[in-house]
This record gives sequence, C-alpha cells and structure tokens, in this order.
Amino acid sequence: MLEISPSELPVTIITGFLGSGKTTLLNQILQNTHNLKVAVLVNEFGDINIDSQLLISYEDDMVELSNGCICCTINEGLVKAVQRILAKEEKVDRLIIETTGVADPLPIILTFVGSDFRDFTRLDSVITVVDAETFTPEHFESEAAFKQITFADILLLNKTDLVDEGQLRGLETYIASIKKSPRIIYTNYAQVPLPLILDVGLTKSKQARSFQDGVPSTPIASYVEKKEQEHHQHHDHHHSPHLEADGFVSMSFQSDKPFDVYKFQKFLTDQLPVEVFRAKGIIWFAGSELRHVFQLCGQRSDLKSDRWSTPPVNQLVFIGRHLDTDKLRQQLNDCLATSVTSVTSVTV
Repeated sequence: MLEISPSELPVTIITGFLGSGKTTLLNQILQNTHNLKVAVLVNEFGDINIDSQLLISYEDDMVELSNGCICCTINEGLVKAVQRILAKEEKVDRLIIETTGVADPLPIILTFVGSDFRDFTRLDSVITVVDAETFTPEHFESEAAFKQITFADILLLNKTDLVDEGQLRGLETYIASIKKSPRIIYTNYAQVPLPLILDVGLTKSKQARSFQDGVPSTPIASYVEKKEQEHHQHHDHHHSPHLEADGFVSMSFQSDKPFDVYKFQKFLTDQLPVEVFRAKGIIWFAGSELRHVFQLCGQRSDLKSDRWSTPPVNQLVFIGRHLDTDKLRQQLNDCLATSVTSVTSVTV
C-alpha cells in the first residue's frame, strides 16, 4: 500500500440535508476501506450524539466534536480536532468529515483550503447526499440546503428506488438550473463504488483561487478572517446565523423508562408534528429485550433491532422548523410505559 505523508492526507467532506443518508454513506466507506486507517469527524446537531452510537467504528479512529452545528464551532472544535489527528504518532490514511444536515459546508471547506492546513492536507472532494424522494425546491428556503448543493463536487441522488422517472428528471433539472454541470451519481442505500468518490482530486483547483457562486470574490485568507470575526461575534450562541434564519430547532429526549410500543406508534401515526423534518435515536420498548435504532425522515420511519451492549435507555433527537419543544417533550413522556411489564410481547 502506498504510504501517504501528512502533507498528502486526503480529506473528504460529506454533507447533505436532514435524513439524506450521510451516515449510511459513511458506514459504507468504513466497511470497504480495507487496510486503511480512517479518521472520522462527526458532529451532531443536538444534545445527544446519536450518530456516534450508529457508526460501525468510532473508537481510535474518530474524534467527536462538541455539540452544535459544525460551522458554528469551527474555530473551537474542527481545527483542534484536525490538529489532534495530524499530531498523532500513528498516522492516518484518510480524514472524513460528516456535517450535520443543517450545516453550511463553506466554512469547513475554507478551513482546509484557506488556512495552514493546506500544507498538511489535501481536500479531495465535497460530497453532498440528496434524498431523491423528499428533496424539493422548497428545501431551498433553507440557506444551508442551497449551499450544500452549490458547493458539492459530487452529488449523490440517494433513495432513487423510492421515486419514479418523472420525479427524478424533475430533480435533476432543478439542480442543473442552480449548479453548472453538476456531477451526479445515483444510489440506493448510499451504495456507491468508492473509486467514484474517493481519491478523485476534484477540489484541487479551489486551493489557488477564491470561491465563486455567490461567495465574495476576495482572497480566501481575507474571507476566512471575515468568517472568524463572525464566529467570535456569535460564539455564545448554540445556533449559527443561518440556522436562526432557517428557523431550525433541535430537541433531545432521554428517559431511563421504556416506551409503550402502542402509545409510541400512535404518536408517530396521529400526533407527530408536521414541522419535524428528521428524528433518530435509540429506543427501548417495554417487554422487549432488543435495542431499536429509530430513523425518521419526513413521514417515513424505520426501526432496526439488535442486542443491547449497554443498560437500556431511550435517547432521541428531533430536528425541525419552529418546533414547540415543550409540547413535543410532553407527547414523548406520555408514550412512556406505566410499568416495565405493561407490554408482555413485542414483535417490532
């Protein structure tokens, strides 16, 4: 295997709107990069870092950032994490960063092409995962969603098995109307041959020039300095300016009591607020000995079961626009079982 020096450490940024399949893609990469030591930076928007529990491997090869949107904590989280990776005695072969679903990828890009990191790393590509079923032009009411498309080197149109040909062509046409010559790959379950997305060198040209497409045409160093000033002005806030403008809210829920499976199902069917874009977490049902990994995107939800390796607990994160968090938290509390034995047989 070719030895990669620190100055050549390739960096891949995975971004995409809520529920598009970023973590699924990351898992695919981790499963198939045999004989390579991969460092992963994952940032979770919410008080509970659910994704760290869903990743296949997150021991020595992953550094968790602080909570909050990654573009908000870039100076206090991302930079220190990358420095820690570069300083490790045991060098890594690849660095992958998975952003949150509501992250603006530009500050992350600028961290590598507009700072001293460009002497030690090589930004290989920015991959944006798009949910072909739920992504519509209305998503572009979100500045973050728009920028995720704009700054992508590669667009993965994921979940194409859930849409018809007309819907897919309409999405392609819309993307082409806002991004010149988009590089699109079609996927189901984020399965893609890795040579199509890794070691592709698509962002090399960006290291020597300013960004276009709506970004001020000033030298990158000056623009980074401007972004740093903006960060320090907002460092006491959990949400970044673009999140406040988009109206996104994250609510975390934890309980050491199990859910009643029937109450929780009724909540999903009849009570789930339409303002919820995304939810995910670890669920404990009364009467079940299994650990349930819960994923919700729009009105579509999914449960996968495995065995507990830790004491049972409910941990959920809901992300949406203009959520009534007090009401949502009460609805979840109402789903808790009145006693651990209230459900004697669970088949989920």
